[in-house]
Amino acid sequence: MKFWMGWVAAGLLLGSLASAAGLEARDGQPAPTVQAVDLQGNAKTLADYRGKVVLLNFWATWCPPCRREMPSMERLRQKMAGRSLEIVALDSAETREDVQAYLSQLALGFPVLLDADGQNTRRWKVYALPTSFLLDAEGRIRYVLKGPTEWDEGEAVQAINKLLEEHGSRPGQ
Repeated sequence: MKFWMGWVAAGLLLGSLASAAGLEARDGQPAPTVQAVDLQGNAKTLADYRGKVVLLNFWATWCPPCRREMPSMERLRQKMAGRSLEIVALDSAETREDVQAYLSQLALGFPVLLDADGQNTRRWKVYALPTSFLLDAEGRIRYVLKGPTEWDEGEAVQAINKLLEEHGSRPGQ
């Protein structure tokens, strides 16, 4: 019996690590500010994305889980094309050169912003990477995920669809 219970526990642990579970619902407090620059040096804020559901992902090139989830974020962008979703990847405390070198290996169609001094990361109280926030179209935090996921499937897509539907964006729109 002990042997069987050990296998069940191991299976549950592995299953939870492999799934998109872990989104924590939040009460919709206004998001802190973001003041960053894109790879071309243009200033960006969250206000630039107001009116859209935003997946804000804090990441770094040296973070293996961050690197693993990036392709799923691109697949999500493609899957949600034409809907009011913006994916924004905010690199935490790295140089433009390091980020560009990493991104040259990927074809991403969503904005990558630089938080070179880490001020945004601290303001958002991000203590582990990756950490992601789902914001509704009014800029309120609705979900948080600490750790990686496959953004284009399961619970992640369900939460995003819920926020998009609240905003009036249905598939094909």
